[in-house]
Amino acid sequence: MSNSFSGGSVALDVAQLDSACTSTREIIAKEAAGLAELHRRFSVRDIARKFEKGQAEAQAAVEKISGEVRVREAASLDQQVLLQKLREVLEALLGRVAGRNKDDVEEALTSVDALSSKLAQRESELAEEKLEVRRLAALFKQASDDAKWMVEEARAAAKVEIESARAATRRIEEGLEEQERLFGGISQQELDDMRRELQDARRIKMLHESSKAMDMEHEVEGLRQQLAQKTQELKSLQKEQMEAMRLPEEEKGKLFRVEGMETLGACLEVSVLDGSSNISQCSFQWYRVSAEGNKVELISGATKPQYAPEPFDVGRYLRVEITSPNNHKFMASSQFVIDPAPGLGNYVESLVRRGGAEFQVIMIAQNGVMVRKPSVHGLSIGHIRIKLRKGRNIKAKESYSASMQLCGVRGGGIAAAQGLFWQAKKGLSFILSFESARERNAAIMLARRFAFDCNIMLAGPDDRAPLGT
Repeated sequence: MSNSFSGGSVALDVAQLDSACTSTREIIAKEAAGLAELHRRFSVRDIARKFEKGQAEAQAAVEKISGEVRVREAASLDQQVLLQKLREVLEALLGRVAGRNKDDVEEALTSVDALSSKLAQRESELAEEKLEVRRLAALFKQASDDAKWMVEEARAAAKVEIESARAATRRIEEGLEEQERLFGGISQQELDDMRRELQDARRIKMLHESSKAMDMEHEVEGLRQQLAQKTQELKSLQKEQMEAMRLPEEEKGKLFRVEGMETLGACLEVSVLDGSSNISQCSFQWYRVSAEGNKVELISGATKPQYAPEPFDVGRYLRVEITSPNNHKFMASSQFVIDPAPGLGNYVESLVRRGGAEFQVIMIAQNGVMVRKPSVHGLSIGHIRIKLRKGRNIKAKESYSASMQLCGVRGGGIAAAQGLFWQAKKGLSFILSFESARERNAAIMLARRFAFDCNIMLAGPDDRAPLGT
C-alpha cells in the first residue's frame, strides 16, 4: 500500500481524524474476526475426528462379522461331530434289527447323509464368507491409509492458507500503524485501498477451488457472448413476427411441435397440439438440418419422442418425422438452431491445456445389455486414448481409431442429456451416465478434439460430419 499523498490532504480537523481512525479499527477488527471464522471453517480437525469415529465403527463392524463367522464355524464343527456319531450308532443298530425297524433305520441313515451334504455345503459357504471378510478387511485398511493421507494433506494445505491470511492481516495492521504514526490520519482513498486488500485476503479460500472459479468465469463470458447473439436474434424476430401472424391457417394444420430449450445440454420432446393423437402409438425419426436448410442428415438411432442435442447439433436445426398408426406422416422442427452451452468451449480448452481429464460416470449397459448393478467408474480422456476403469480394474483402454464411436445417447427421456454411447472397438460398447449434461458434452468435445489431432473423426453411428467439426 502506498503511503504517499499530498500535504493538503492531511489538513483535516481533529474530529474527522478520530472518526476515520475509529472506523478503520472497526473494519480491521471485523476482518480479523472473519479470518478467525475462516480458520475455523478450514480446520480439518472435525473432519479427522468424524473420519476416525467412522473408522472405529467400521472396524467394530468387521470384527463383529469375523466373530459371527467364527461362531458359525464352531457350531458347524459340533454339528459334524454329532452327525458322525449318530451315523455310527445307526449303522451299528442296522445289523441288530429287521423288518420294519430296519427300514426306519435305513431311512434315518438317508436323512443323516442328506444333513451331512447340507452341512458340507454350509461349510463351503462359510469358507467363502471368511475369504470375503478378509478381503473387505484388506480393502478397508487400504482405504483407511489413503484417507489418512488425504486428511493430512488437507490439513497441511489449510495451514498454508491460514498462514497466508494471517500474513495479509499483519501487513495491513502494520501499514495502518505506520500511517497513524507518520500522518495521524487516513484519507478516504487509502481506506478504500485497504478494504480492497482485505477482500483479496478473504478470497484466499478460493485458491483450492481454482477449477470451479475458472469454470464460472468461462460460463459468465459465454453468457455475455450469448446475450449479444440473442439481442441480434431478437431484432430479427421482431421483423418476422408480423409475417408469422399472417399464417394462422398453416399453424392450425400442425398436429405436433418440438418443445424444450434449443440449447446444448437441454432435452427436446415432441408434444401433441390438439390432443387427438396418441403419441405413444407413433414412431419417430430425428434429422439434422443445416442452418441454410439445404442439407438434411438422418440421426441414426434417434427414434424416441425425446432427443438430447449433442455438440454435432450446434448451429443446426433439428427436425423430427412422426408416423401415425395409420401410416400418416407429419413433420415438426425446432424454431431456431441449437445454441452452444455458455462457457463450454472455454472450459474444454482449459482441459486441453491440462492434457486431458477424468470424469466420474455410471455404467448403465455393456454391449447393449443393461448391467445388473450400475456402479461408478472413471472415464479418462487423454491425447492418444480413452480408458474406462473401476478402481484398479481396467474395463477398456483403446487408442483413437476409425472403429471407435462416441456420441450422446439418442433417446430415452430427459436422462439422455447426461448419457454417452462409446464403442471402444468392434464388439465392445458402453452406455455411460455423467453427473451433468455439461460434463457429458465436455467429454465428447474433448475426445473429438484429441481424436482430430490424431486425424480421426470421432462421431456416432452413421454420422457424416466433416472432419474437425
